[in-house]
Amino acid sequence: MSLNNIQLPAATVAALYKNSLVELKTVPVSEMKTVTSSINILGKNAKGVVIIVSNAGTAYLPDDELNFLLGILNACRLNMDDVGIFNLQKNEGADYKTISSALHAEKIFLFGAGAEDIKLPLSFPPYQIQQYNNQVYLTAPALRALQNDKAEKTKLWNCLRQIFAV
Repeated sequence: MSLNNIQLPAATVAALYKNSLVELKTVPVSEMKTVTSSINILGKNAKGVVIIVSNAGTAYLPDDELNFLLGILNACRLNMDDVGIFNLQKNEGADYKTISSALHAEKIFLFGAGAEDIKLPLSFPPYQIQQYNNQVYLTAPALRALQNDKAEKTKLWNCLRQIFAV
């Protein structure tokens, strides 16, 4: 029998290490708090691009606005896997901190909503690219207002080209 193969009974091992360096406190399962995200988004948000809209009548966007948004995303070389569409009307009480942490947002676009709607501690005009908290923010009119206004679409496109370098 070698010293490398000695097997001690469990009671002996416990007695030898009763004052261990690391004390493991276990919490019963019933006392553990489960954290569930109350954030509902459309898309997989793989690239941390969050699109915030404010539509009371639909879960996210009406079909025509969603198709318009998909065209914008395609021009920016993005798709629904890359972004998360977040409806303020369906996620009441959500603020920029909740959105940022839950969705790991790097770029946040507000269509038809302002910085005050997500309790952002600063305000800025539409189409001004704003850096805050290591994130990029951009506000613009609602998608339904942009659809038929060429001048507004041009302003939005110029901002998106800067942000995504397209």
